[in-house]
Amino acid sequence: MRRLALSACVVVALAGCGEKVDVLRPSTDKQFQLMLDYFPNADHAPIYAAAERGDFKTAGLDVKIRQPADPSAPIKQVAAGRVDLAVSYEPEVLRARSQGLHVVAVGALVRDPLTSIISLPKAKIRAPKDLKGKTVGTAGIDYQHAYLQTILEHANVSQSSVNERNVGFNLVPALVSGKVDAILGGFWNYEAIDLQQRGKRPKVIRMNAAGVPDYDELVFVANADGLDRTGPVIRRFLTALRRGERTLQRSPATGVDALVKASRDLDPKLQAASVKATLPYCAPPAAKPYGCQDPKKWSAFAAWMQDNGLIKSAAAGASTNRFLPGEGVR
Repeated sequence: MRRLALSACVVVALAGCGEKVDVLRPSTDKQFQLMLDYFPNADHAPIYAAAERGDFKTAGLDVKIRQPADPSAPIKQVAAGRVDLAVSYEPEVLRARSQGLHVVAVGALVRDPLTSIISLPKAKIRAPKDLKGKTVGTAGIDYQHAYLQTILEHANVSQSSVNERNVGFNLVPALVSGKVDAILGGFWNYEAIDLQQRGKRPKVIRMNAAGVPDYDELVFVANADGLDRTGPVIRRFLTALRRGERTLQRSPATGVDALVKASRDLDPKLQAASVKATLPYCAPPAAKPYGCQDPKKWSAFAAWMQDNGLIKSAAAGASTNRFLPGEGVR
């Protein structure tokens, strides 16, 4: 990955993670605007579990959960100061920083890649090497293209032997209809489970098992300006969210019920299976505080993005653990 030469300049400013006891100090309810990355789904179950249980109220927060008009909106809304926090993706945070937006990831919501290569049995794609001669559909996002190129290189497959097709956000329809042999962009904890429940027997190849550096799929993003002022409120939010996540671990139905209540179009069976699959990646590693982000992972992934021409600089300071439960701000 040619990261050694970049290691000196790819320093991501994070505090270390260490589990500490944290006590909420409720005050009068403060309005807190949270924008999701997409429509409510199992990835957001800890948020809805915390809201359903009243954990945000206990923290003195009146949390308003908003949905974006389009996936690019959350980071822009945070940068403009229109929302307090947004759910977004590590690659988007690094890109935004490289473009000069003053945003920073303050905690991980899902700490492993969910993006994956998904195929159906007829394509006979059991491993990355089987992509040779196949057509792979993506949503046309530049880092999805880079994921595919890295995976092919790692598998010693000629890039010219694979046809990449932009199918927009119609990934699953393109796969099921046979327009493509595989898709890159669907989530293993959602689209793959949906296909499984429909009897399609999908085959999944995860990004970080195929040569792409590990990264946090979903993170909470804040405006980097004035964090000394807003940090205590963010910390109260994340502390309340940790309580919601613990409730979810004990009773996944709490989050599923809250999700379906928030969006009646959701399929309860799919949400229940997706929440169960996602839960291990919402919880922090042993002896680490909720939302902890690994500085080594961020540095390696930033180096990969820079290596692939996706960002101009390594965007040091793109994430921080300062405002996690039990960390930094008092």
